[in-house]
Amino acid sequence: MDKLTFKRGGQVLAPSLLTVGNMACGFYALLSAHQGEFVSAATGILAGIVFDALDGRVARLVHGESTFGVEFDSLCDFLTFGIAPAHMMYAFILKDYGVWGYPMAFIFALCGALRLARFNAVAHDTAGGRKTHFSGLPIPGGAGLLASFVLLYQIVEEGRPAHTWKILMDQIPYLYGLAPAFVLIIAFLMISTIPYPAFKQPNIFQPRSVRGLVGAVIGALLVFIYPQNTIFLLFLFYALLGPVGGLVRMICSSLGINRQSQPGN
Repeated sequence: MDKLTFKRGGQVLAPSLLTVGNMACGFYALLSAHQGEFVSAATGILAGIVFDALDGRVARLVHGESTFGVEFDSLCDFLTFGIAPAHMMYAFILKDYGVWGYPMAFIFALCGALRLARFNAVAHDTAGGRKTHFSGLPIPGGAGLLASFVLLYQIVEEGRPAHTWKILMDQIPYLYGLAPAFVLIIAFLMISTIPYPAFKQPNIFQPRSVRGLVGAVIGALLVFIYPQNTIFLLFLFYALLGPVGGLVRMICSSLGINRQSQPGN
């Protein structure tokens, strides 16, 4: 029994150490944003996303999933992906909107907390069963989109547009001006019921064909050569995937109903 208990403790400890890494990144991001070092804050949030992705995969790999892990992970996620991005955006942009800056930042943190609470409730109800879709934009996705935007805007602010995509960079100042709406839209996407792919299937990131391998290589090269641009577009694509996918399904459903209603089809 002691050996089994020790083994189980090790299985839980392995992913928990990665969760601690996530928490450390969030704390670092919070301190950096407070000091006005927004690039460091955004980098800390993105690093936290890497730790968050790894701890779940390690937990499933070593069969270390537990109620403790779910709760601990959510507490760390709230710090790294809820509080830290809200404070970063407030100090970076939203404070310029006077008394409205605080509630806009708070709404993001609040929606993040509600998103995590709902996720925990579903996780307990399904007894840890694997999901193919999330309900609402996952909080790391929302935080990653804000963090990657801050990194991208820093290129504009420093006046170094070389080695960047001009079409994308020309839009960043406009997005900066729409920052309040940008933050609020992400917040409400998190508490929506729009389905988002979970990407939790085994071997989902392993190329299964030459085309898949080529795509993976091209993606890796883009991240290496244009890191800020590519990371921002990846998070933006994922955030839009839910609403656009829902719209496509709605259109297809309408067309299907119309076809069924027509005789002879």
